[in-house]
This record gives sequence, structure tokens and C-alpha cells, in this order.
Amino acid sequence: MEEVKAELMAEAAEAVEAVEMDKAEIKQIAEALFFVACDPLPAAKVAEIAGCSAAAAEAAIRELADELADGHGVVLRELGGGWQFFTAAALSPYIEQLYRPKAQQLSKAALETLAIIAYKQPISRAEIADIRQVEVDGVVNGLLEKRLIEEVGRRSGTGRAILYGTSNSFLEFFGLRSLADLPPLKELAEQAPDEADAE
Repeated sequence: MEEVKAELMAEAAEAVEAVEMDKAEIKQIAEALFFVACDPLPAAKVAEIAGCSAAAAEAAIRELADELADGHGVVLRELGGGWQFFTAAALSPYIEQLYRPKAQQLSKAALETLAIIAYKQPISRAEIADIRQVEVDGVVNGLLEKRLIEEVGRRSGTGRAILYGTSNSFLEFFGLRSLADLPPLKELAEQAPDEADAE
């Protein structure tokens, strides 16, 4: 009787250990999947890939999220029906130094073109060129690459020219909540003669 009891206890301990190992393995798999995923990844998809139940995947993911909640550079958040890695909010100044374009990286031509787009959007390349009186294709392409502007539509009529506007990255770059935070054009026009005199 004691032998049977000991055998059952050993089997139970092995089963618990197997479950724990499975959970650790599921967490590892989930972590790797979240690392490479561009969009939120549902627990059901993690379960399908890991070959485990949805409940086991959900439990492993929640445990992983709890582990990463404090003292880590990344956090795991649930959103849009799935889970996704984000950098810890407290570290954003460091991330910005790596990825945010610096103001010095924008030439005078780029800043002028960006100002025209910001105040006159939606606007076409031809309209920008008319205002600046120079060819603007290279500058516009550079601003598109930096994601400071984006295509916002097409002009109706002949040629259906592409129209450009500022992006959310533009707002972030200049620390604006919305385009309403841009200084009024009249205010800028009044500052321009003073700056010219200073030069």
C-alpha cells in the first residue's frame, strides 16, 4: 500500500514538473514570437504555434507580462485582441536619441518645405515648387523617408496629383499635440524681419 502511494506521489510530482516545464517553454516561445511580431499577437495564435491549449498560453503570457512589469526595458501589454512588446515609458528619452530624427538633420530647404506643407496642407509637389520657386522632388522624398510627411490623397481633375500633409511623426518631432499648436503665420511673419535684421 505504501509502495503504491509513493508511486502515485512520484507520478503526481512528475506531472507537476512537466506542467511547469511546459509553462516555461510556452513562455520562451511566446517571448520570441512577441519579439518578432509587428502587430499584437493573440494568445490563441501563440497556443497554435506552441502546440498547447489556449488556457496554457494565456497563463504563460500573463506570467511573462507580470515578470516584465518592473525593472525591464520592455513591457508586454494586451491590446487590440492580442499582446505586444513596448519599450518601458521611463526609457523613452533614450529611445528617442536613437530613432528620432534630429533637427540638425533637416536642411534649410527641408525645413522650408516642411513649413509650407504644415501650413498649406493638403498640397501637391507642384504647388510646393511654385511657392519655393525651386525643384522640390528630392526634399519631399527626404521628408517622406523621415516620415515627417505622408500622402493624404489626390487632387481631383487632370493628372490627379498626389497631395501631402504632415504625419503624426511630424507632431512628435516638434512636440505638438495637434496642428492647432503651430504658431499663427502672422506671428511668424512678424518675427522674420527681426531675424533678418539680426543677421
